[in-house]
Amino acid sequence: MRTPRTRQAALLAAAALLTLTACGSGDAGDAGGGDGGGDGGGGEKVTLTYRLWDEQQKAGYEKVMAAFEKANPTIDVQIELLPYDQYWTKLTADAVAGSAPDVFWMTPTQFPEYVTKGVLAEVKVDASKYHPTVVGSFTYEGKLYGVPKDWGTVGLLYNKDLFKKAGVEMPDKLTWSPDGGGTLLEVARKLTVDEAGKHPGEDGFDPGKVKTYGFGSWNHYQTQWMNWVNSNGGKLLDKPFGKYTFNDEASVQALQWGVDLVNKHHVSPPASQTNPPTGKITDMFTAGEVAMFPANNALLPFVAPGAGFEMGVALMPEGPQGRSVNLNGLSEAVYAKSEHPEEAMKLAAYLGTEEPQKLMADGGYVFPAINGLAQGYVDYWKAKGLDVSPFLEEAEGTTFPLPVTTGFTGFETKLNQIFNEMYLGKLTPKQAADQAVAEGNATIE
Repeated sequence: MRTPRTRQAALLAAAALLTLTACGSGDAGDAGGGDGGGDGGGGEKVTLTYRLWDEQQKAGYEKVMAAFEKANPTIDVQIELLPYDQYWTKLTADAVAGSAPDVFWMTPTQFPEYVTKGVLAEVKVDASKYHPTVVGSFTYEGKLYGVPKDWGTVGLLYNKDLFKKAGVEMPDKLTWSPDGGGTLLEVARKLTVDEAGKHPGEDGFDPGKVKTYGFGSWNHYQTQWMNWVNSNGGKLLDKPFGKYTFNDEASVQALQWGVDLVNKHHVSPPASQTNPPTGKITDMFTAGEVAMFPANNALLPFVAPGAGFEMGVALMPEGPQGRSVNLNGLSEAVYAKSEHPEEAMKLAAYLGTEEPQKLMADGGYVFPAINGLAQGYVDYWKAKGLDVSPFLEEAEGTTFPLPVTTGFTGFETKLNQIFNEMYLGKLTPKQAADQAVAEGNATIE
């Protein structure tokens, strides 16, 4: 996940895009790439707008743009920062009006809505040097419509102090199976304790008076149930830009597992405390009330400073089909109707080169999309006392993107509503999955 965001803007943006007639990419799709080298000077000054939503990353990009402008003295880049809850509404309005920024950030779930409406220009870069899951997330009909920028993936944050207090060591490998087997549940039980000092399975344990939970299982698709589904052999989509399929037997078993951690095994907080959009599980982890918490590494700048305990990072648990984790990448998208297509392509291509991506990695902002540059990010967090190498190890294994298909941004709220009921125990996983798949497929164009 990028960090948790307000979703209403995404819904408004999806609705607005329905009114956007497809527009050709003009000359932008054929513009040359460039590597940020000097443009020879002497030309008329061109100003490009670069839009992003992350205030922390903006500081890094100010350095990046300064280097680009130095090498390209006839191009000025204006960085435009918009809060995430305004970003997509404004981008859609600008696209409809024909005045979108020249280069801007794009996510896998928003990508289908924009690429199918002709908003994005094809980019020409060497895709083999980037993480394949990021490349696949921005590929449409065999063409790439965004320069891979970065990626974040799901790892297991854990409270080392709670482990020490319970006399438990983090295993080298956590495992799970739908029937409750594996080491994850075993460890979570030892870390779950009620006000009387009892653990789940012990006589007198009171699930209504739990002081500390061993694991944080909740209704969050990116860090939770989608990982269980894939690790159990289920499938979210039949193909990119295809139909939802997560109501098959393997997927339903995985959904049941996530719910059982809450309602059957009592090692995770009740859904009444964690269900989105008002859930407080992140706060519960930072307060020392949850011992293990799956999270995207993008959450670290927001969680690490407020944690009053020693935090560790472990690999996500392996399911019956191994470990499969979500890897969520961003791309540098180029507006197909930019008034300066050649310069916009030059900027986007530069942002996909080693110099800027290494700067952002070394500053601890992101894992770079370019393969082989991630060590700077690891070293940054190591200097702060946190070993984030498990994230990198996972990224080198089996990964999957968020659903890349049309309609997801409009379907997301309904999906969360249905699965909130599932985590509360008001719908069985089979009922919830059947309903969600039917609702989701009805939104696909």
